[in-house]
Amino acid sequence: MGVTVVDHPLIQHKLTLMRDKATGPKDFRDLLEEIAMLMAYEVTRELALEDIEVQGPLGPAAGKTISGKKLGIVPILRAGLGMVGGILRLVPNAKVGHIGLYRDETTLQPVEYYCKLPEDLAERDLFLLDPMLATGGSAAAAVDFLKKRGARSRNIKFLCLLCSPKGLDVLQKYDPEVDIFTASIDLSLNERGYILPGLGDAGDRLFGTL
Repeated sequence: MGVTVVDHPLIQHKLTLMRDKATGPKDFRDLLEEIAMLMAYEVTRELALEDIEVQGPLGPAAGKTISGKKLGIVPILRAGLGMVGGILRLVPNAKVGHIGLYRDETTLQPVEYYCKLPEDLAERDLFLLDPMLATGGSAAAAVDFLKKRGARSRNIKFLCLLCSPKGLDVLQKYDPEVDIFTASIDLSLNERGYILPGLGDAGDRLFGTL
């Protein structure tokens, strides 16, 4: 269990485009979805396989298939929504839950406003999505919501584009069994809790609400 920095060249290239303030909402959305899909390749690397035989055009062919593991995708609203489509392209049968959190601008603490999750969380590997792991408070709160509803820590994987050292520390201390996947560990946070150098407010850039 731990932190995996997914440093594939395509991911790093697309992330640089996302950091550029000149990148508009449409391109930002497309890039976020593409990066999420590329990261999902790494996150799903350990899925178990089983042997099967299919009938090919020239006769029987031995192959492998994912062995029935149930998957769940849980974006943290609202920015996490931008990562869902890319992952669903790879695992279209995954169930999708939603956790609504916002960060109080004064205390920087997470406030819950919505939570709707699959009923069988304990039976699923869960991908918890948020482009930014900044202070770590929202991520830890979301993990707590999942666990209170039956999810097991070792089955939760947190996916983000960027994280701060503080955010990593907070989430790892809260639950060291949760695996974290990120495309970059940035330098620090500013006084408002934004990642530096970061890419600004991911939700605002995603939905054009700057």
